[in-house]
Amino acid sequence: MTRTGGRVTAASAATLLLLCVLVGLGGPAHAAAYRYWSFWDRGAGGSGWVYATQGPSTARPSDGDVQGFRFAVSKDSDDAAEPRGAARFDAICSGTAARDGQKRIALVLDFGTAADAPTGETPPPARTACARVPSDATTADALAAVAKPLRYDTNALLCSIAGYPRKGCGEAIADDGPDASGTSGTSGTSGTSGASDDSAASDHARTSDGKGPSVGLFVGVGAVAVLGAAAVWQARRRRRG
Repeated sequence: MTRTGGRVTAASAATLLLLCVLVGLGGPAHAAAYRYWSFWDRGAGGSGWVYATQGPSTARPSDGDVQGFRFAVSKDSDDAAEPRGAARFDAICSGTAARDGQKRIALVLDFGTAADAPTGETPPPARTACARVPSDATTADALAAVAKPLRYDTNALLCSIAGYPRKGCGEAIADDGPDASGTSGTSGTSGTSGASDDSAASDHARTSDGKGPSVGLFVGVGAVAVLGAAAVWQARRRRRG
């Protein structure tokens, strides 16, 4: 390292600072999981859950459909946990008669596990409900008919069903934190449009391609590069003086 009069030059100091930033910011970023309500459709013939391809506010189910919601911590639709328990329309809606101009939607509401619950909250038991709504109603309408109070954020993200959870909405959870455990599940499809609408809270917090170095790295390197250039200029000025 270059020294002048027993002192490290400004240029060398700037170079050292740049290396420190590169080492500190250049490492792989920890992936994050998100705590949110995911939205599911029951496959044809009750074959299994399929991650919804629309959000509840745009999906318009037909009479006899089964749909589910699961509160859990997951990274994306491929990692999302499915609703648990039986999900048969004839069992859920057996006591709800059909009516002209209306449809019946069977809903499975899984409030998740204690491991996925926000601090200080206890998930209610899972339950089912049969919503009888107008024939043009959306899933959000059906949900509002049987599971109030609902809570949405300013981006129409579904935050709370039947008052659970009381606070929070799609918040990020550290990948290596205790809250991110025990949430793996299977999902039928990626649910791209549902992810951007109401379901996958993780999508709005990612970079455009979901990988690569963070923007903070480039900002930090750029700032240090400017400081380094200024330090070199100042050192040269002192030598000329």
